[in-house]
Amino acid sequence: MNRKLAVVAFAGALALAGCSSDLPDSGSAGTSTTSKQNAAKSEFFDQAEYERQLKFRSAKAVDLDGDNSQFKPWQQALDPKMVDTAKYAKPGGGYHLCFSNASVDNPWRQVGWKTMQEEVKLHPEITKFSTLDAEAKDDKQISDIQSFASQGCSALIVSPNTTATLTPAVEAACKTGVPVIVFDRGVKTNCPVTFIHPIGGFAFGADGAEFLKEKVPSGGKVLALRILPGVDVLEQRWAAANEIFAGSGLKVVGVEFTDGDAAKTKSIVNDYIQREGKIDGVWMDAGATAVAAVEAFQDAGTALPAIVGEDQQDFLRMWAKEKLTAVAPTYPTYQWRTPVIAALRILQGKQVPQEWVLPQPKVTQETLQNYIKDEMPPLHYAMCGCDQMPGYPQPWK
Repeated sequence: MNRKLAVVAFAGALALAGCSSDLPDSGSAGTSTTSKQNAAKSEFFDQAEYERQLKFRSAKAVDLDGDNSQFKPWQQALDPKMVDTAKYAKPGGGYHLCFSNASVDNPWRQVGWKTMQEEVKLHPEITKFSTLDAEAKDDKQISDIQSFASQGCSALIVSPNTTATLTPAVEAACKTGVPVIVFDRGVKTNCPVTFIHPIGGFAFGADGAEFLKEKVPSGGKVLALRILPGVDVLEQRWAAANEIFAGSGLKVVGVEFTDGDAAKTKSIVNDYIQREGKIDGVWMDAGATAVAAVEAFQDAGTALPAIVGEDQQDFLRMWAKEKLTAVAPTYPTYQWRTPVIAALRILQGKQVPQEWVLPQPKVTQETLQNYIKDEMPPLHYAMCGCDQMPGYPQPWK
């Protein structure tokens, strides 16, 4: 993928105005669409990138530490193109890592941030770890990045709040000679030494849509529940699902925005149950309100549909308890470990991928029990890659 493409994580990202002209407005009733009508492509659909991401799903991961004996996806890469980092080498340790974080304003980011902190503790060669939280404000993050220029950072890690606005600040940081590592969300510049991210939104959306295509009989009714319009990764998820539904024989009866609100999700689902009589499948671009969606069917006393969720504990537990027909695509929080690993490789003069594409597993019926952690809070993300880290589970509680 061109690293200038924006990669934005989860629903906390900034919604871009006017980017959902082909979809119903938030809160409005979605238009019933046949698979043929549904074939209209979103402006966010990129055929080449769509095909690339779907191909990545079956690519063999390369473990950069050479340890393929265990599943450690946070240190693996898909089809890596390695770059030399010799000019950044500072042997001997005593490293000062600096991290400019977009925010910790949702459970996904909170789990990831805790995981990153615990990763830092694993490396005694890191003697100082300085962090600044931008609180989801572009202007604050720009100031944060500028302030790190005078703090003697050995390497700078950035998770951008937004893409275009943060690009100049990242470019300026690159010019200081300190190696810059960008992860989670992208910027429109090639100057960072590495850009770390899971496969992407097309792969996530396709995983859910393919599952429904398999499980829902031809002609079955599917309700698509989305969080926000205009957020790149969410738009990519829907664009991929839209592409697959178009040739599926399924009937997409509505595309609705929930704003990530459980009560609104229940209300929308109930309206469609009353209107359609039966819903056979529910596709979601993020699983934060998947439990609320299932509860709406339970409250209505109707059959539970095949459903797409995510790897939050509340959904995984409901899946097992209610014997749902379900799948959980993921945007794994273990990616928060990788920037620390990347920074150390760079400072040790080891090669890193220019674009570090991480594996992006999905939770299936066969793997479900592996990810249910009864000791963890309901909003804990199972793909944290943290359950073998020292002190687990206490720091994540």
